[in-house]
Formats: sequence, structure tokens, C-alpha cells
Amino acid sequence: MAIRFFNSFSRQVEEFVPIEPGRVRLYTCGPTVYNFAHIGNFRAYVFEDLLQRHLEFRGLRVTRVMNLTDVDDKTIRGCRAAGLPLAEFTAPFKAAFFEDLDTLRIKRADHFPEATAADQIARMISMISTLVEKGHAYRADDGSVYFRIRSFPAYGRLAHIVLDELRPGARVSSDEYEKENVGDFALWKAWDEADGDVGWESPWGRGRPGWHIECSAMATGLLGPQLDIHCGGEDNIFPHHEAEIAQSECVTGLRFANFWMHCKHLRVEGSKMAKSAGNFFTLRDLMEKGWTGREVRYALISVKYREPLNFTIDGLAAARSALARLDEWSARIAEIAEIARVPAGGTVADFPEMEAFGSALDDDLNISAALAAVFELVRETNRRLDAGRLDAGQARALSAWWQGVLSVLAIEPEPEALPSEVAALLAERANARAAKDWKACDVIRDRIAALGWTVKDTKDGQKPMRA
Repeated sequence: MAIRFFNSFSRQVEEFVPIEPGRVRLYTCGPTVYNFAHIGNFRAYVFEDLLQRHLEFRGLRVTRVMNLTDVDDKTIRGCRAAGLPLAEFTAPFKAAFFEDLDTLRIKRADHFPEATAADQIARMISMISTLVEKGHAYRADDGSVYFRIRSFPAYGRLAHIVLDELRPGARVSSDEYEKENVGDFALWKAWDEADGDVGWESPWGRGRPGWHIECSAMATGLLGPQLDIHCGGEDNIFPHHEAEIAQSECVTGLRFANFWMHCKHLRVEGSKMAKSAGNFFTLRDLMEKGWTGREVRYALISVKYREPLNFTIDGLAAARSALARLDEWSARIAEIAEIARVPAGGTVADFPEMEAFGSALDDDLNISAALAAVFELVRETNRRLDAGRLDAGQARALSAWWQGVLSVLAIEPEPEALPSEVAALLAERANARAAKDWKACDVIRDRIAALGWTVKDTKDGQKPMRA
């Protein structure tokens, strides 16, 4: 079955064929580092992680870029309010973001370009210069450089808006605005007092880039003029992604991205997330309440990206229960698989759910159908285990398949830290085993059991487990 995704540009499900066979160029909009990322942000990042993992599961090589927006209206307001230099203000939020990625088991992108990096600023200035030379941009009387949207007839096609119906205004200097405010947008913002010490020299005087040109420069600079897939939340469609298309295509003359994939908004307990409503959560907030990154990941990943997600505490509890059930099942399968070192005996014909998992994700990342296949396989194999009708060869095939599933879902159990006292006893017991002192081995095993652990002897050595 071919891989098919919903393309926001065409508003249709289309077959995905990479520009370069075997390789996918993927750009994912990253955080604006003026605060800690919240779970609404992470809904998008987890969806993008699932997308990358599934493409790799299907044998494709993914090169992914995720930008860090460390200069825009919000970061400048934040650093001025805090009385800190911009880099010092954004640094802790950058560090926290990477910690959160690890907590949620989100794979690191190949590149995390920062908008303030010297090479990125230079590329932005170069792109703006090209736009000015081609007549797509102009320096206004306020000293800023604006993109002339009338020079790009395709403007509005991603968001499916008609400019004439919206009566576009002359210019929009703000980074973020509504459709009703559509107009020429800022590529380079002339310095003013509100910017403080934030600014770079350019052919148009001291200033800073607009938010939209940052992503165009970082995407094309690291991935080339054409992308296979560009992702983000649906709130990025307009104006941000619309502006990216216009800027990039006017510079390169090529289609900027073949696929646009956007995830729906996240709501919390049925309401829009807001601090005033008391339902605004960062990942750290949830960890303090006793939830794990694994449980939050499962809750975020379990609803298809194109469907709204209602994030609830009950949903987290359901995630915890589902993960416990999967852990119990995988442990049973692993135990049977280790009974005999025989070749894997199961086939897709024996367990059609094996193939159904990947096929569901091929169908526009249908995670609901993929998880349904997983739990149907769990039910069926548990019945076989209970009846003694699952042999070691089949169990080994299931274990191998499960490792592939985990490479996509990234929901394996956290390895439990071995207490130092248990580790010391295991080392002592290993010496006793080497000396074939079986009586001492049994005594040490009992001491380990008294600490709440069991130890299993395998051909690969001792295997400690929580009792």
C-alpha cells in the first residue's frame, strides 16, 4: 500500500512520493523561545515525530530541520521586560525545550537552526535582497522592507482566501495577524527604541528580520529550494505559512513544499487552554502532578493529528492503563520467546494485525486504526497464551514485530534503575556462578528477593527484574 497524506494545500489525500527517491526533506516549525512550551505546542511536535518515525519505519531516510525562533516581537518584549540581553533571556527556554523533547521521546532533528545565528541572518538578508531586486519587496517610508503580496498572484492559496474579498491593507508590521488584516508584510523591520540592543546591520539600515522570512531562510538554506513536507499547527497556516510560500517561491521560482501537513488544535477538559481558566499546562506542570513523559506522549499521540484533541486528566489515566496492559503483554511474549532459541515461526498470515498497524499509518497517519490493530493483536495472543497455543517461534516473531512498533510509537517502559545494593549482590552472585558455587548462588538469590527483586539466569547472564 502506498503512503498517503492529507495535503493542506490541495485539501485532498494524496500519494506521497519523495522528490528524491528514498529521501524525505522535512521542515517542522519549532518553538518561539520566550517561555516554556506547553502541551498544545507538543501536540504538534509529537505528531511530527510520529510522521518521521513512520517514514523511517517504511525505509525512507528523513532529513529534518526544526527552527528555534529566538528573535521576534514576543522574545524582544520578553527580554526587555526581564531586563536581560536577548540571548540570555532565551537561553533557559531553549535548554528546557530540549529537555522536554527528551522527556517526550521526540527524536532530535538533524538541524536546529537559531534565527539569530550569523549565518542565518546573512541568508535572510540575501533572500530579502533578491526579493527587492525582483520587485517583490520594497523599502517603505518607515525604513522597513515589506513583501508586495500583489506581486505573487498565488498568495492565499494555502489558506484558501481571496485577497480582493478581504480588502487588504497597505502594510502589516506585526509578526502575527488575522486574515482581515492581510496586507504587505514586513521582511526586515527597521530598528526602533522598543528593540533595545537587538539589531543587525543590513543594506536597509539597522534592524531585524520579520518572523516569516526566518523560516524561509532556514528551510531553504538547510534543505534546498524544495521540501517534501512542511509541518506545523493549523494556526500557522495563515499568515506564517502563506508568507513562507510567497517569499520562497519568489526567490527560487520553484514550488516551495509538495505537502503541507497541519495538526488540529488541542483543548484541555473541553475548553481552550488559558492560564485564566486554570487549564494551562506545560510538560513540567504535568510531571509535578505525577504523570510521566511516556504517559503524556501516549495521550498526545493517540488521536489522529487532523482531529481535535481534548486533553484530559482522565485521558492521562487511560494512557497509563493502556501502557500497563501493553507492558504486561510484551513481558508475557518475551518470556515465551526466551523458552527456546528457535527461529521465528509466526507470519503475517498468523497475525494479520502485524501488517494492519503499518497500513493504518500509511493511510494519513491513522493512529486510531493502528492502535486498534495493536490491541486486537494483544487480545488474540493473550487468548492463545492462556490456552497454551502460542509457541516460542511465534512469540519471537511477535517480539520482533513489537520492536518495530516501538520504533514508531516510542512508548517502551522506562528502564528501572537498579539499586546499588542489588547491583552489588548481582556482582557477588556472578562470581559465585563463575566458581560454580551453586549453594552461594541460591543464598544470594534469596537476599536479592528480600530486597524486592528476582534474578533469572539466561545464556546472556543474569537478568534482574522487579518482583
